[in-house]
Amino acid sequence: MKLNPGNVSLQEWRSIYRGSGCTLEAVAMPAIARAAKAVSEILARGEPVYGVNTGFGKLAAVRIADTDLARLQQNLVLSHAAGVGDPMPIPVARLMMALKLASLAQGASGVRVATVEFLEQMLVHNLIPVIPAQGSVGASGDLAPLAHMAAAMLGTGDVFLNGERLSAIAGLAKAGLAPIVLGPKEGLALLNGTQFSTAYALAGLFEAETLFQSALLTGALSTDAARGSDAPFDPRIHALRRHKGQAEVAATLRTLMTGSAIRASHMLNDTRVQDPYCLRCQPQVMGAVLDLLRQAADTLRTEANGVTDNPLIFTDPAEALSGGNFHAEPVAFAADMIAMAVCEIGSLAERRLAMLVDPTLSGLPAFLTPKPGLNSGFMIPQVTAAALVSENKGRAFPASVDSIPTSANQEDHVSMAAHGARRLLPMTDNLRAIIAIELLAAVQGCDFHTLPSSTILEDIRTLVRGKAAYLDDDRYFAPDIEAAIMILRSGTLPLATLPSVL
Repeated sequence: MKLNPGNVSLQEWRSIYRGSGCTLEAVAMPAIARAAKAVSEILARGEPVYGVNTGFGKLAAVRIADTDLARLQQNLVLSHAAGVGDPMPIPVARLMMALKLASLAQGASGVRVATVEFLEQMLVHNLIPVIPAQGSVGASGDLAPLAHMAAAMLGTGDVFLNGERLSAIAGLAKAGLAPIVLGPKEGLALLNGTQFSTAYALAGLFEAETLFQSALLTGALSTDAARGSDAPFDPRIHALRRHKGQAEVAATLRTLMTGSAIRASHMLNDTRVQDPYCLRCQPQVMGAVLDLLRQAADTLRTEANGVTDNPLIFTDPAEALSGGNFHAEPVAFAADMIAMAVCEIGSLAERRLAMLVDPTLSGLPAFLTPKPGLNSGFMIPQVTAAALVSENKGRAFPASVDSIPTSANQEDHVSMAAHGARRLLPMTDNLRAIIAIELLAAVQGCDFHTLPSSTILEDIRTLVRGKAAYLDDDRYFAPDIEAAIMILRSGTLPLATLPSVL
């Protein structure tokens, strides 16, 4: 894939996250070269430029001699490589590197073409630095994690080469690369930026979109399993509310249930007047989720295509301007929105599950077992789902409302975008398991009806039953849940026609 810096779509970022390779469009190289030349011109004038010939953070007033400029950049990288914790997942680290590549290639960071090409070649060779995932507060750039990335370019630390962990110096050698020597501004350009936070937030968004769509399918299945009504999905209701996402979700649910013989069987003379909220209010809840995820996607699309370095280099005239583009507040807000959305998708799915196992609400056998009492059926899978929902609620508290001063109060307000974004993948893992349990329960519920559901929902039932058999008598349940999780991971569910977030 060829990246056009500043104009990369979310679909392209998603492809990189899922394993696609990437290189830069050749048209980017002249702008990179002009910015590097501008740095040389600024230095020749003898002007103090933050991080180029001065110290960093609180030490910005300390002037650095020309003879020490290369050492300054090396010291910056090594001293800032102070992260802790487990390594970033390789797909997220690869996405972070691609985001950094596209940022540097916009010609506002002052790095040399050779440095950009070096990072590009690491991606080409699938040479991914081992980057501890904890240590960024989401302002002044994601300094610690990006420093670990840059350290690997210097031959320091460890890397994954095609999934194998080895020393950076050995990995570079196997890829035919020699460690780079940084020029003025280059260490700072590699470290400054929101690419770590943005990569994690994008990864969370991509997973959340798939799970949002999956939950629409399980929601429709659960509605049919409980012999629920599709009247609440009537477009006239949602036209009066005017929320776009709500109307789209309602139309989707109505389409998913079209042709269901189960639904047709209770169209008339049904003594129930209204379904529980977990069925009836799906358009209102999931529609709001859709709108929120789209808003987060818009923020992250902008952020991924921006330049978040400092100082920024301008070429006409040659000038370095210090600002605050490294502050990740937009990413922090987007991550918080995604966290709330993920939490609510799971909360609603668990309520549908709880409704299905309760015979007074669903009209189905207790805990979806034909022989309740002797068998417990779905009793404890619902408890597991409840536990995961509660865990996600704790994680959904906004990260962006926190701040703690750093760098001797020079950097006195930070975004906390890094851990706000980093929590999203564990939350989506929880959500996937919740939806998987609902999928099993909804299919089990439909199995108690002698009539078929709609064509698309019947196809899903067939898919599930190919991996997890009907639960007659109790059996070891964990493999069934794992099988349903793998269905959600596999991409075999019919998601292509469902509302998209990106």
